[in-house]
Amino acid sequence: MLTTLAISNYRSLREVKVTLKQLNLVTGANGCGKSNLYKALRLLAQTAQGGVVNALAQEGGLESCFWAGPENITKGMLTGETAIEPTVRQQPKRLKLGFASEEYSYLIELGLPKPDSTTLFGLDPQIKREAIWVGNKYRPASVLVERRGPVVKSRAEHQKQAGWQTIGQHMQHGDSIFSELADPERTPEVIHLRDTIRAWRFYDHFRSDSDAPARKPQLGTRTPVLHHDGRDLASAIQTIFEIGDRDGFNDAVSDAFPGATVTVHYNAGLLNIGFQQEGLLRPLSASELSDGTLRYLLLIAALLTPRPPALMVLNEPETSLHPDLLPALARLIAKASSLCQVWVVSHANRLINALNEFEQCHLIELDKQLGQTHILGQDILTTPSWNWQQKA
Repeated sequence: MLTTLAISNYRSLREVKVTLKQLNLVTGANGCGKSNLYKALRLLAQTAQGGVVNALAQEGGLESCFWAGPENITKGMLTGETAIEPTVRQQPKRLKLGFASEEYSYLIELGLPKPDSTTLFGLDPQIKREAIWVGNKYRPASVLVERRGPVVKSRAEHQKQAGWQTIGQHMQHGDSIFSELADPERTPEVIHLRDTIRAWRFYDHFRSDSDAPARKPQLGTRTPVLHHDGRDLASAIQTIFEIGDRDGFNDAVSDAFPGATVTVHYNAGLLNIGFQQEGLLRPLSASELSDGTLRYLLLIAALLTPRPPALMVLNEPETSLHPDLLPALARLIAKASSLCQVWVVSHANRLINALNEFEQCHLIELDKQLGQTHILGQDILTTPSWNWQQKA
């Protein structure tokens, strides 16, 4: 389970350190930074896929994603006594992302290359630093792998020789240690952390339009993990029926739609769902369901996965749902959080209130002041410990 998420200089997140629990609810007014926090976590997940630099480029590049305000915000700026004016930067321009867990923790720093008139790629982001350490507190003695520029050193306990060993000297600036130095013998912790991050799941844009893949009959293959766009819904439901929590699925359907049942039909190698409601003489196919009903079935299939990930993130799951469905959704999310860490981003009051009724729900309420996002109620005593350790 992640215990801390740290972000520095990403859009409105100038310096944010978030305490995380088993079930996390991120909320706040429009424009407060909820989407930026979600995007930062997705960007962090891209490190294990080898695509963090490309993902950053698709967002407009480092200049577009970097904090647009002054390097430092003084008390006078916050009170209005001091004007906000551009100043000469004292520190290198770095976008930093990191997380801590009880097992392994990780950070990455990205920056721009030195000016070079011989290339047209002079604004490509570069990975300046990466580090993996044991436990959730950064200490020099706990660091297992550290990369600074092209040089990577390792100090894993399983190695025969004591002290630091150089395991890479010519790392490409756009390549992460997860894609280049995952070795089962030299760096097993890199493989373990990479595979854990790759298993994180993000659900934010289930398609429910008339041409949505989930509305069409699908080839039947066992599917323990629902695709992020819901294209394999029928297969995912049938997989839950055969190797997962079938009773839990039926209970979740009944909780949201009293008296309704879901079945999966097989025809010529294709699967399709049937949604039977009281008063109807035949079940409705996926193509006939309302957007809200289809989306709710997609959420059930995602949350009741037979293969729970370490982390599941739901971005505005209330989209297209009738408010009366939100209490049932909250109960479903709370149940899923007993098997994996769950992160919910929402601004629907009914869902927020329903989730807050659960003891395990950890509320993260965001606000914005002078363009920067901060966490309401967080002070020096409640801010989690985090140290970027910039100096070599």
